[in-house]
Amino acid sequence: MTQERIPDHSVTGSGDTTVFLLHGAFGAKDYWRAQIHALVGAGYRVVAWDAPGYGLSPLPEPFGIEPLARSLGALLDRAGSRRNILLGHSMGGMIAQRAYDFFPDRVHGLALSATSASFGKADGDWQKQFVRDRIAPLDAGKSIAQYAREFLPAMMAPGARGPEVDLVVATVSGMSEATFRRAIVAITEYEGRSVLPAIDVPTLVVSGELDTTAPAQVMEKMAAKIRGAEYVCMEGAGHFGWAEQPARFNGILLDFLGRHFRQQG
Repeated sequence: MTQERIPDHSVTGSGDTTVFLLHGAFGAKDYWRAQIHALVGAGYRVVAWDAPGYGLSPLPEPFGIEPLARSLGALLDRAGSRRNILLGHSMGGMIAQRAYDFFPDRVHGLALSATSASFGKADGDWQKQFVRDRIAPLDAGKSIAQYAREFLPAMMAPGARGPEVDLVVATVSGMSEATFRRAIVAITEYEGRSVLPAIDVPTLVVSGELDTTAPAQVMEKMAAKIRGAEYVCMEGAGHFGWAEQPARFNGILLDFLGRHFRQQG
């Protein structure tokens, strides 16, 4: 039996409660700077991963939400602590949901940012257009760096700026094109609606008012299907609320964690 490769990751801080930071299809562990600072400052231990295929890790076969969630299980075994909370953004939120489904005894809380439980049928017209729109600039010869500078601002609130926004663009600019292409398809193939009613841990669901990729109304309905989930819509934020409004997002996150996961050292 082949042993699961431990994903590349960073560990910051200490304590018996660990927050795992799971980036989206656009990203890597490096763009969580503001969240790591806030969480460690509040006494939490933080593990930020590069999903398989991101950072320096090779693109795995097969590539999809389920295999990525199983890789996260290997990381939970290696780097987890007494209590583990998964903060997943966009694709990372899908991975977090499926990881809870696979390893409910290892996941004690969820924070889901700008994500979904399903994109419907992968062969649907909307899903096909979703992939085409995101791949077209690369097919036209643009580099990932050009793509990041031109496409990412359109996913954020008009006029969004600041060092964390710049960090998102810089991080995405260094991505592998092959990984990006596979990740976009993986998102459309994910179906996890059956997981929602089975979630039985404290769960925070955060959307951006202006997000057209993971619309607020869709995320609110998603939250309603999770027992006891707390839903927050960030006014004036797009798809990357945690980078567009880091102080606001971190305040929401720390309030949630403080009420459900009191630190014990």
